[in-house]
Amino acid sequence: MNQQTTEQLLMIRPSCFYTNDQTAKNNYFQKQTDEDHISTTEKAQREFDAFVLQLRSYGVSVHVWNDSLSPQTPDALFPNNWISFHHPSTLITYPMFALNRQLEVNEGPIDFLQTKGFSFQNLIDYTSHISSGVFLEGTGSMVLDRSNYIAYCTLSTRTNQKLITKFCQEMGYKAVVFSAFQTYNNQRLPIYHTNVMMSVGMDFAMVCLDAIDDQNERQALVASLSETNKTILPLTEAQIHQFAGNVLELRTGNGKRLLAMSTTAFKALTGEQIEHLSDRMTIVHSPLPTIEQLGGGSARCMMAEIFI
Repeated sequence: MNQQTTEQLLMIRPSCFYTNDQTAKNNYFQKQTDEDHISTTEKAQREFDAFVLQLRSYGVSVHVWNDSLSPQTPDALFPNNWISFHHPSTLITYPMFALNRQLEVNEGPIDFLQTKGFSFQNLIDYTSHISSGVFLEGTGSMVLDRSNYIAYCTLSTRTNQKLITKFCQEMGYKAVVFSAFQTYNNQRLPIYHTNVMMSVGMDFAMVCLDAIDDQNERQALVASLSETNKTILPLTEAQIHQFAGNVLELRTGNGKRLLAMSTTAFKALTGEQIEHLSDRMTIVHSPLPTIEQLGGGSARCMMAEIFI
């Protein structure tokens, strides 16, 4: 059986960080700023370094690759969108929606991990689908229940049904597909990534059911989670806008359970939710305000889990 959690992560330290206008077209979690790029980069680097230090202090092995200055890739610190790792030794690269995010796909981090002793025997490359305007952004687009081989996916410009099907056929997964929306400027607009509105752990799922307007799709999602013995912790739309859905269960080198999130996300949780989670694992949180506001992503987006 696949393991749901890992103690090994790839994280990419940003060389530049600012609001990416190309992703802001359909990421309504992003905000603009008048600050210069140097200031925003320095803030993001401090937040990144503190988060890595926090994870390592709890026994997580974090392999940090320093992004290059050229080409400029302001979202490089979100590597889980372009690369994922799977048992026993599979590496997948994905087609990204934004042109400047397509530049993130490179051999550097892969070669770096190989110097750390990781070996990749099966390489799957979906990036050729970019030419057809078809996108799938890794474990941003797909929230994976690795133990039960289920991929939870909300459809959007960045998450194509055809490629979800291809991934599931090649990796032996079943897809649970739905449409999720957020209210923005008094409109119901598609949520850009599944992993900002739900997270699946070993025995729980945090999910904003209110984002799924179709009752049949909502019921199918609940049924799948219930059938796989996941306790559902419902999130409100206000909570996911504080990135309470963008969390990731990890484990330490000695097998203890951790739940990584931002401090913003932690403060958005109710006392009952914190109590439920804390009874089962240690909650680890770190402040990521600049990364969240300008990048429109949070803690989970920064971590590419290594299952090799």
